[in-house]
Amino acid sequence: MTEPPYHDVTGSGPVLLLVPGGAGHPMGLGPLVDRLASRFTVVTYDPLGLAHGRLGLAVPDQRPADWSEGAHRVLDAVLPAGERAYVCGTSSGGVAALDLLQRHPRRLAHVVAHEPPCVTVLPDGPERREELIDRLDGPGRPAAEGPSATPMGVFLAHVLRPFTAHSPGSGIPPGRLTLAAGAASRGELLYRVSKSLADRIGCPLVPFPGGHLGALEHPVEFADLLADTLRSGGRGSS
Repeated sequence: MTEPPYHDVTGSGPVLLLVPGGAGHPMGLGPLVDRLASRFTVVTYDPLGLAHGRLGLAVPDQRPADWSEGAHRVLDAVLPAGERAYVCGTSSGGVAALDLLQRHPRRLAHVVAHEPPCVTVLPDGPERREELIDRLDGPGRPAAEGPSATPMGVFLAHVLRPFTAHSPGSGIPPGRLTLAAGAASRGELLYRVSKSLADRIGCPLVPFPGGHLGALEHPVEFADLLADTLRSGGRGSS
């Protein structure tokens, strides 16, 4: 049997799959995981194995489907028979979480997608996507391979373009999804994207602490609101 992709498991309770942003390296998520682990079995997914010794090795361009199918294999390995998992994905991990919900809704109880950069869903999406890429992928890009490779280098080289081009298809069950956007992100591009997706799918949009990096900057508040949102299925939030 093929081994599932790289992941770490901690805590106890219902399964909560975390899909990090960037290139999927879970750096900085320790405080968030610690806070959640008293209430959930937290499964932190590392789709490219960057936190498991593979940083610096060559990787191909990534697709949301690559990450979501890998996440499904992780759930097959860790999820007890007959149970469904909670999922939280942030940034590029939010794109993968949306794709996972579209492809495998029966495995999931509720999904929170935090500021997924599906920029092309906006009426001016192609223009905003080019601006975003130009802003992030400037001169002096960090390395994606070799001894000086960084997770940001991998993200810029192999994740940024395909993930920002992704537009979720039809068939996402709105009752199992909450879109989340940082309260400090109001007026910014990815807040617009999150609101547009919530309106298009017909699911709640919930403000979360901080901005795009709220899970890192406000881990306790983020974790507590995430737990409430998942267990309430997004009901009662605004």
